[in-house]
Amino acid sequence: MASNKLITNKVGLEPRVVFEDEVVVVVDKPAGLVVNRAESVEGVTVQEWMERKLQVTSYKLEVSKQQTEEELLFAKRGGVVHRLDKETSGVMVLARTPAALVELMRQFRERETKKEYVALVHGKLSPKAGFVSVPMRRTTRDRTKFGVGLGGRMTRTDYQVVGEYTSTNSKYSDGFCLVELMPKTGRTHQLRVLLKHLQHPIVADDKYLGGKRLREDNKWCRRLFLHARKLGFIHPKDGKWVEYEVGLPEELEEAWGRIR
Repeated sequence: MASNKLITNKVGLEPRVVFEDEVVVVVDKPAGLVVNRAESVEGVTVQEWMERKLQVTSYKLEVSKQQTEEELLFAKRGGVVHRLDKETSGVMVLARTPAALVELMRQFRERETKKEYVALVHGKLSPKAGFVSVPMRRTTRDRTKFGVGLGGRMTRTDYQVVGEYTSTNSKYSDGFCLVELMPKTGRTHQLRVLLKHLQHPIVADDKYLGGKRLREDNKWCRRLFLHARKLGFIHPKDGKWVEYEVGLPEELEEAWGRIR
Protein backbone atom coordinates (compact mmCIF):
# COMPACT_ATOMS: atom_id res chain seq x y z
CA MET A 1 0.00 0.00 0.00
CA ALA A 2 1.11 3.56 -0.70
CA SER A 3 2.33 5.52 2.30
CA ASN A 4 0.45 8.59 3.53
CA LYS A 5 3.48 9.77 5.47
CA LEU A 6 4.14 13.50 5.35
CA ILE A 7 7.32 14.38 3.44
CA THR A 8 9.22 17.26 5.02
CA ASN A 9 11.87 19.27 3.20
CA LYS A 10 14.95 20.26 5.17
CA VAL A 11 14.65 23.80 6.51
CA GLY A 12 16.46 26.45 4.46
CA LEU A 13 17.15 24.28 1.40
CA GLU A 14 17.04 26.16 -1.89
CA PRO A 15 18.26 25.47 -5.42
CA ARG A 16 21.41 27.29 -6.52
CA VAL A 17 21.02 29.22 -9.77
CA VAL A 18 23.62 28.12 -12.34
CA PHE A 19 22.28 30.10 -15.32
CA GLU A 20 19.23 32.16 -16.12
CA ASP A 21 17.86 34.30 -18.90
CA GLU A 22 14.40 35.44 -19.92
CA VAL A 23 13.12 31.94 -20.80
CA VAL A 24 14.99 29.34 -18.70
CA VAL A 25 16.55 28.92 -15.27
CA VAL A 26 19.16 26.20 -14.73
CA VAL A 27 19.62 25.22 -11.09
CA ASP A 28 21.62 22.87 -8.90
CA LYS A 29 19.08 21.11 -6.66
CA PRO A 30 20.35 19.97 -3.25
CA ALA A 31 19.48 16.55 -1.88
CA GLY A 32 16.55 16.66 0.53
CA LEU A 33 14.46 19.04 -1.57
CA VAL A 34 11.24 17.85 -3.26
CA VAL A 35 10.60 19.14 -6.78
CA ASN A 36 6.80 19.19 -7.14
CA ARG A 37 4.19 20.76 -4.91
CA ALA A 38 1.91 18.21 -3.19
CA GLU A 39 -0.40 18.01 -0.19
CA SER A 40 1.89 15.36 1.27
CA VAL A 41 4.93 17.67 1.15
CA GLU A 42 5.69 20.10 3.95
CA GLY A 43 7.95 23.05 3.19
CA VAL A 44 8.88 24.94 0.04
CA THR A 45 9.42 22.78 -3.06
CA VAL A 46 11.42 23.62 -6.19
CA GLN A 47 8.13 24.46 -7.90
CA GLU A 48 7.14 26.94 -5.18
CA TRP A 49 10.66 28.39 -5.06
CA MET A 50 10.42 29.01 -8.80
CA GLU A 51 7.07 30.72 -8.46
CA ARG A 52 7.79 32.77 -5.35
CA LYS A 53 11.47 33.60 -5.43
CA LEU A 54 11.88 34.30 -9.14
CA GLN A 55 8.28 35.40 -9.76
CA VAL A 56 8.22 33.52 -13.04
CA THR A 57 4.50 33.64 -13.53
CA SER A 58 1.59 36.00 -13.14
CA TYR A 59 -0.85 33.23 -14.13
CA LYS A 60 -3.42 32.16 -11.56
CA LEU A 61 -3.28 28.52 -10.53
CA GLU A 62 -7.03 28.08 -10.93
CA VAL A 63 -8.43 27.33 -14.37
CA SER A 64 -9.39 30.38 -16.41
CA LYS A 65 -11.24 30.44 -19.70
CA GLN A 66 -8.92 33.20 -20.85
CA GLN A 67 -5.83 31.01 -20.60
CA THR A 68 -4.43 29.03 -23.51
CA GLU A 69 -3.53 25.35 -23.10
CA GLU A 70 0.16 26.30 -22.79
CA GLU A 71 -0.65 28.87 -20.09
CA LEU A 72 -2.78 26.39 -18.16
CA LEU A 73 0.03 23.82 -18.26
CA PHE A 74 2.54 26.42 -17.13
CA ALA A 75 0.28 27.52 -14.27
CA LYS A 76 -0.17 23.91 -13.18
CA ARG A 77 3.53 22.99 -13.31
CA GLY A 78 5.00 26.32 -12.19
CA GLY A 79 7.75 26.06 -14.79
CA VAL A 80 8.88 22.56 -13.74
CA VAL A 81 10.03 20.68 -16.86
CA HIS A 82 11.32 17.45 -15.27
CA ARG A 83 12.12 16.15 -11.82
CA LEU A 84 14.79 14.60 -9.66
CA ASP A 85 14.12 12.37 -6.66
CA LYS A 86 14.13 14.17 -3.34
CA GLU A 87 17.29 12.25 -2.37
CA THR A 88 19.12 13.09 -5.62
CA SER A 89 21.09 16.30 -6.12
CA GLY A 90 22.09 17.98 -9.34
CA VAL A 91 21.28 20.02 -12.39
CA MET A 92 17.73 20.81 -13.52
CA VAL A 93 16.22 23.19 -16.08
CA LEU A 94 13.08 25.21 -15.29
CA ALA A 95 11.02 27.24 -17.75
CA ARG A 96 10.13 30.91 -17.35
CA THR A 97 7.50 31.00 -20.11
CA PRO A 98 4.72 28.67 -21.29
CA ALA A 99 6.33 28.28 -24.72
CA ALA A 100 9.69 27.32 -23.20
CA LEU A 101 8.00 24.78 -20.92
CA VAL A 102 6.20 23.06 -23.79
CA GLU A 103 9.34 22.92 -25.95
CA LEU A 104 11.57 21.58 -23.17
CA MET A 105 9.01 18.97 -22.16
CA ARG A 106 8.90 17.86 -25.79
CA GLN A 107 12.68 17.44 -25.83
CA PHE A 108 12.60 15.28 -22.70
CA ARG A 109 9.69 13.24 -24.02
CA GLU A 110 11.37 12.63 -27.38
CA ARG A 111 14.73 11.90 -25.74
CA GLU A 112 16.56 14.80 -27.35
CA THR A 113 18.18 15.87 -24.09
CA LYS A 114 21.48 14.58 -22.71
CA LYS A 115 21.54 13.52 -19.05
CA GLU A 116 24.58 12.33 -17.13
CA TYR A 117 24.61 11.14 -13.53
CA VAL A 118 27.38 9.90 -11.27
CA ALA A 119 26.89 7.23 -8.61
CA LEU A 120 29.07 5.33 -6.14
CA VAL A 121 27.92 1.71 -6.04
CA HIS A 122 28.74 -1.43 -4.11
CA GLY A 123 30.97 -3.97 -5.83
CA LYS A 124 32.72 -3.93 -9.21
CA LEU A 125 30.56 -3.64 -12.32
CA SER A 126 31.44 -5.91 -15.22
CA PRO A 127 31.70 -5.22 -18.08
CA LYS A 128 32.96 -1.73 -17.31
CA ALA A 129 30.93 -0.09 -20.07
CA GLY A 130 27.71 -0.87 -21.87
CA PHE A 131 23.98 -0.40 -21.60
CA VAL A 132 21.09 -2.08 -19.81
CA SER A 133 17.49 -2.19 -21.04
CA VAL A 134 14.87 -3.68 -18.70
CA PRO A 135 11.14 -3.22 -17.97
CA MET A 136 10.22 -1.44 -14.72
CA ARG A 137 6.99 -1.31 -12.75
CA ARG A 138 5.76 -0.52 -9.24
CA THR A 139 6.16 -3.29 -6.69
CA THR A 140 3.00 -4.87 -5.34
CA ARG A 141 4.05 -4.88 -1.69
CA ASP A 142 5.16 -1.24 -1.55
CA ARG A 143 3.65 1.14 -4.11
CA THR A 144 6.34 3.76 -3.40
CA LYS A 145 9.00 1.40 -4.79
CA PHE A 146 9.77 0.09 -8.26
CA GLY A 147 11.34 -3.06 -9.56
CA VAL A 148 12.26 -4.91 -12.73
CA GLY A 149 9.39 -7.04 -13.98
CA LEU A 150 7.44 -8.24 -16.99
CA GLY A 151 4.69 -5.88 -18.05
CA GLY A 152 6.58 -2.83 -16.90
CA ARG A 153 7.66 0.15 -18.99
CA MET A 154 10.94 -0.35 -20.83
CA THR A 155 13.99 1.59 -19.76
CA ARG A 156 17.47 2.07 -21.15
CA THR A 157 20.60 3.31 -19.39
CA ASP A 158 24.13 3.57 -20.78
CA TYR A 159 26.96 3.38 -18.24
CA GLN A 160 30.72 3.71 -17.87
CA VAL A 161 32.85 2.75 -14.85
CA VAL A 162 35.31 5.56 -14.13
CA GLY A 163 36.92 4.34 -10.92
CA GLU A 164 37.27 1.21 -8.76
CA TYR A 165 38.09 1.18 -5.05
CA THR A 166 38.92 -1.47 -2.47
CA SER A 167 38.24 -1.24 1.25
CA THR A 168 40.04 -2.47 4.35
CA ASN A 169 36.64 -2.80 6.03
CA SER A 170 35.68 -6.48 5.98
CA LYS A 171 32.03 -5.50 5.53
CA TYR A 172 32.94 -4.05 2.12
CA SER A 173 35.01 -6.92 0.75
CA ASP A 174 33.56 -6.41 -2.76
CA GLY A 175 34.76 -2.80 -2.85
CA PHE A 176 33.10 0.02 -4.76
CA CYS A 177 33.07 1.64 -8.17
CA LEU A 178 32.22 5.12 -9.39
CA VAL A 179 29.90 4.98 -12.38
CA GLU A 180 28.74 7.50 -14.97
CA LEU A 181 25.12 6.82 -15.93
CA MET A 182 23.42 8.15 -19.06
CA PRO A 183 19.69 7.36 -18.88
CA LYS A 184 17.86 7.42 -22.21
CA THR A 185 14.47 7.06 -20.53
CA GLY A 186 13.22 8.87 -17.46
CA ARG A 187 11.33 6.47 -15.20
CA THR A 188 10.95 7.13 -11.47
CA HIS A 189 13.89 5.60 -9.52
CA GLN A 190 15.25 4.23 -12.80
CA LEU A 191 18.94 4.33 -11.91
CA ARG A 192 18.43 3.15 -8.35
CA VAL A 193 16.32 0.18 -9.42
CA LEU A 194 18.65 -0.74 -12.27
CA LEU A 195 21.73 -0.84 -10.07
CA LYS A 196 19.95 -2.87 -7.41
CA HIS A 197 18.82 -5.26 -10.16
CA LEU A 198 22.46 -5.65 -11.24
CA GLN A 199 23.35 -6.40 -7.58
CA HIS A 200 25.39 -3.21 -7.34
CA PRO A 201 23.12 -0.93 -5.29
CA ILE A 202 23.96 2.72 -4.82
CA VAL A 203 25.71 3.65 -1.58
CA ALA A 204 23.34 4.89 1.17
CA ASP A 205 20.15 4.23 -0.81
CA ASP A 206 17.46 4.33 1.87
CA LYS A 207 14.84 2.74 -0.40
CA TYR A 208 16.68 -0.10 -2.11
CA LEU A 209 19.40 -1.17 0.31
CA GLY A 210 18.98 -3.67 3.12
CA GLY A 211 18.85 -2.25 6.63
CA LYS A 212 22.26 -3.51 7.81
CA ARG A 213 24.13 -2.25 4.77
CA LEU A 214 22.31 1.09 4.87
CA ARG A 215 23.26 1.63 8.51
CA GLU A 216 26.89 0.82 7.72
CA ASP A 217 26.88 3.19 4.71
CA ASN A 218 25.36 6.00 6.76
CA LYS A 219 28.37 5.93 9.09
CA TRP A 220 30.45 7.56 6.34
CA CYS A 221 27.95 8.68 3.67
CA ARG A 222 24.95 10.60 5.00
CA ARG A 223 22.83 10.50 1.83
CA LEU A 224 22.17 8.66 -1.42
CA PHE A 225 25.33 8.82 -3.55
CA LEU A 226 23.58 9.83 -6.77
CA HIS A 227 24.14 13.17 -8.46
CA ALA A 228 22.81 14.60 -11.75
CA ARG A 229 26.07 16.05 -13.00
CA LYS A 230 25.32 17.23 -16.53
CA LEU A 231 22.31 18.27 -18.62
CA GLY A 232 22.23 19.22 -22.29
CA PHE A 233 19.28 20.52 -24.30
CA ILE A 234 18.33 22.75 -27.20
CA HIS A 235 17.74 26.26 -25.91
CA PRO A 236 14.10 27.07 -26.67
CA LYS A 237 14.88 30.69 -27.60
CA ASP A 238 17.65 30.42 -30.20
CA GLY A 239 17.71 26.68 -31.03
CA LYS A 240 21.35 26.27 -29.98
CA TRP A 241 22.62 23.24 -28.07
CA VAL A 242 23.70 24.08 -24.50
CA GLU A 243 25.15 21.97 -21.69
CA TYR A 244 25.42 22.70 -17.98
CA GLU A 245 27.49 20.77 -15.45
CA VAL A 246 27.56 20.94 -11.65
CA GLY A 247 30.18 19.27 -9.48
CA LEU A 248 29.61 16.87 -6.61
CA PRO A 249 28.20 18.53 -3.50
CA GLU A 250 30.48 18.77 -0.48
CA GLU A 251 28.95 15.85 1.41
CA LEU A 252 29.49 13.47 -1.53
CA GLU A 253 33.03 14.74 -2.13
CA GLU A 254 33.79 13.97 1.51
CA ALA A 255 32.33 10.46 1.27
CA TRP A 256 34.20 9.76 -1.97
CA GLY A 257 37.38 11.05 -0.35
CA ARG A 258 37.04 8.49 2.41
CA ILE A 259 36.79 5.72 -0.19
CA ARG A 260 39.71 7.04 -2.26
